[in-house]
Amino acid sequence: MSDAWPEALLFDLDGTLVDTAPDLACATNALRAHHGLEALPYEVIRPEVSNGGSALVELALGLAPSHADHGEARRFLLEAYGRDVARYSRVFPGLEPLLHAWDRACRPWGIVTNKPRAYAAPLVEALNLTHGVLLAADDLPVKKPDPAPLLEAARRLGVAPGDCWYIGDHCRDMQAARAAGMWAVAVRYGYIGASETPDTWPVDRWFETPESLTRALGAA
Repeated sequence: MSDAWPEALLFDLDGTLVDTAPDLACATNALRAHHGLEALPYEVIRPEVSNGGSALVELALGLAPSHADHGEARRFLLEAYGRDVARYSRVFPGLEPLLHAWDRACRPWGIVTNKPRAYAAPLVEALNLTHGVLLAADDLPVKKPDPAPLLEAARRLGVAPGDCWYIGDHCRDMQAARAAGMWAVAVRYGYIGASETPDTWPVDRWFETPESLTRALGAA
């Protein structure tokens, strides 16, 4: 793995490439309303988005995954989300020039996410993202932090893992990247909770903003 311009970019989806928190916050508060509870502030929900549906259920209702009612609550939340996955979700401002530059140059890029395909594919399609590969949570028997989805994405793009940057906003993203032999590139603008310790993650490069990532790749 050389410290050179990457041949390919692979992005995490939620909190890295696309700001999905507004739509997931709507689904979380729909679950609370269903139980007669007031809406939670957006600022409370946002940091939990990268942790998935079960974490949002626990935040919304205080039901741990082991609770008998957790599964039904999670189904309600995901159904609410699935009805409108892209009402407010957008590519993070500042990343559009990067994507456009790589598309114009026909440089390979893709998405590897722990989001199920039933939600990831419609979201990506609605945002007209011209990715070369999309690996979702249920496409392989394992998901991040296992490196297999990242390695499969690199294989489909025809690029060696060591020539890829994997860009994410969660510790498991960095663990998967390191295990795959890719550059582990973390973004602080993502969904990082106050209780997390990102400075302990196995990171090769940090970017504070979408614009700084775009500039680093010469696309600004």
